[in-house]
Amino acid sequence: MFKKLLINISLLMIVSMLVAGLASAHVVVYPKETTQGTYEVFTVRVPTEKDVPTTKVEVKFPAEVAVSRFEPKTGWKYDIAKDSAGKITGVTWTATGEGLSSTEFGDFNFQGKVGDTATQIVWKAYQTYKDGSVVEWVGANGSDKPASVTTVKAKAGATTDSHGMTTGAADAEKSESNAPLILSIVAVVLGALAVVVAFVRKRS
Repeated sequence: MFKKLLINISLLMIVSMLVAGLASAHVVVYPKETTQGTYEVFTVRVPTEKDVPTTKVEVKFPAEVAVSRFEPKTGWKYDIAKDSAGKITGVTWTATGEGLSSTEFGDFNFQGKVGDTATQIVWKAYQTYKDGSVVEWVGANGSDKPASVTTVKAKAGATTDSHGMTTGAADAEKSESNAPLILSIVAVVLGALAVVVAFVRKRS
């Protein structure tokens, strides 16, 4: 009985390790959480799951982020895709050497500004192997090949209404920007009152 229990526990541990290994083998973009309106350095982590090397990685940039800079990576070159307005919409890293072998992973870094009203960033990635096969990391959360998702928090003091518009922080900034004008008006009114009071006292 005890021996059977040990075998079952061992099998469960092996299965858990295999599942954890598969989960960690996904293409993931870090950080997993950021804040609206911030400039962030994002890292695409690419593990190789096959016996042949990974030789190309393509990532699509959604509207919720404006990418502007890329960090050079030894052994790789990158090509940028842009739309008709000149906005960067994606990047493709291609190995100039052997690429990433089955025991390796690679980190690819870029910088971008998170949208002021974004709530999440869905990163669609395409991993190409030396044998020509392509793994599309574009699925929903919980699927076999999910797209990586970065959750976006609201700015401090900001709230999101039913239309997805962020309010609070912008209103606070607007109020702060109007503060000098309000103070100036109050000062003028108080100054005028002081003149009137002085004039009345002098007449009396």
